[in-house]
Amino acid sequence: MTAEPAVISKALAEACDEVRDGGEGDAGPGPAPTFVAAPGSTEQAAAVLRVAAAHELAVVARGGGSRLGWGSPPSRCDLVIDTSRMSAVLEHAAGDLVARIQAGARMGDVAAVLAQAGQEIAVDVPAGASVGGVVASGLAGPRRLRYGTPRDLLIGITVVRADGVIAKSGGKVVKNVAGYDLGKLFAGSAGTLGLITEATFRLHPLPAARAWVTAEYVAVSVACDAVAAAANSALTASAVELSRAAPAGPIRVGVLLEGSAEGVEARAGRMADLLGPAQVTADRPAWWPDAPGAAAPDETLIRVSFWVSALGWVLDAIESAAVRAGVSAVTEGSAGAGVLYVRVSAPSGPADEAGTGDGAVTGDEAGTGAAAFVAALRGAVAGERGGVVVLAAPAAVHGELAACGGMNGAVPGLALMRSVKDRFDPGHLMAPGRFPETV
Repeated sequence: MTAEPAVISKALAEACDEVRDGGEGDAGPGPAPTFVAAPGSTEQAAAVLRVAAAHELAVVARGGGSRLGWGSPPSRCDLVIDTSRMSAVLEHAAGDLVARIQAGARMGDVAAVLAQAGQEIAVDVPAGASVGGVVASGLAGPRRLRYGTPRDLLIGITVVRADGVIAKSGGKVVKNVAGYDLGKLFAGSAGTLGLITEATFRLHPLPAARAWVTAEYVAVSVACDAVAAAANSALTASAVELSRAAPAGPIRVGVLLEGSAEGVEARAGRMADLLGPAQVTADRPAWWPDAPGAAAPDETLIRVSFWVSALGWVLDAIESAAVRAGVSAVTEGSAGAGVLYVRVSAPSGPADEAGTGDGAVTGDEAGTGAAAFVAALRGAVAGERGGVVVLAAPAAVHGELAACGGMNGAVPGLALMRSVKDRFDPGHLMAPGRFPETV
């Protein structure tokens, strides 16, 4: 900061009508901010960021707050911008299947508004997640197989750059090619390029009926064949999910089908035949995975992406890495789309030279087990086979991950990403330290 806190506080109060002192937890696991500002509009947010730029304040954006622990924690935080007051559905053109929404709106509230017209944003995310947070984190649930991720549904965006300049991209129609596609650039940017204040989405009709077809397998090869068959079937699955509670345990495979009542019933019967002995239900199974949420304090949350044809190889690699590191690993996610999430909790014991891991583990040893798991998995899942990214981890694990590539591992196109960061945020004031620095 370049001025006394009282001077900065006054400037922020002139820019925004809701400013308070910061405290522990306002920025997640990172350092506590000095100030928290809650602008009520894009214009107020721009005014706040102009003050931040003038006084060189490090800024962290916060929506619902549940994923502030994802990625590397910011190295510095002077100001948190809370988007919760920007929570309106600004426009809903039901005839065009388009909605423009403020970034602080909660997805559950938005869903209730759109449902009145029989429409939805086709992403499976927690009701409490904010629109801006969903875009910034790239959060996607099971139906990414059919509808894609938030960046695929985004047709327009309004952002405020680090210098307080408002920028807009896209429009209110699906086929709009005007300007640069800032939406795809900011999707997954984790608040490192600027502040998202509005997003315009392409909508889909709510399905009249849903059915889940589920089966359980012991053999990995049989489960993988079922996933491939369901994902490639002309029966048009909306999701093909997998859940495995332990590395060597049975594998549950589930398929979601959506559409008209008669069509779903017929397709579900044929999908059950395709999967072998399978169960068809009109209610979501209890084990059906959600979009990944915040990790528990002792958990390390890892995303593994891969070609679907390599699913069996990836499951074997997860099992081998868990045995070597002596950890408990729960695997679930969108196997049909080539994305799995692994939750590694406190290990059952430190891995010995044979990799059996049969000792008692607490404290720092839990971090060692998680880092060893990530290192082993990255050693196996590399190159064309896929990638391994640590989304969230206890503080003890962060430092240990440096030896195996940090939170992100090898990042393709990192030099280009740094150039974009320098262009949008030359002072590196937006979530400093969160941007990947590994090669």
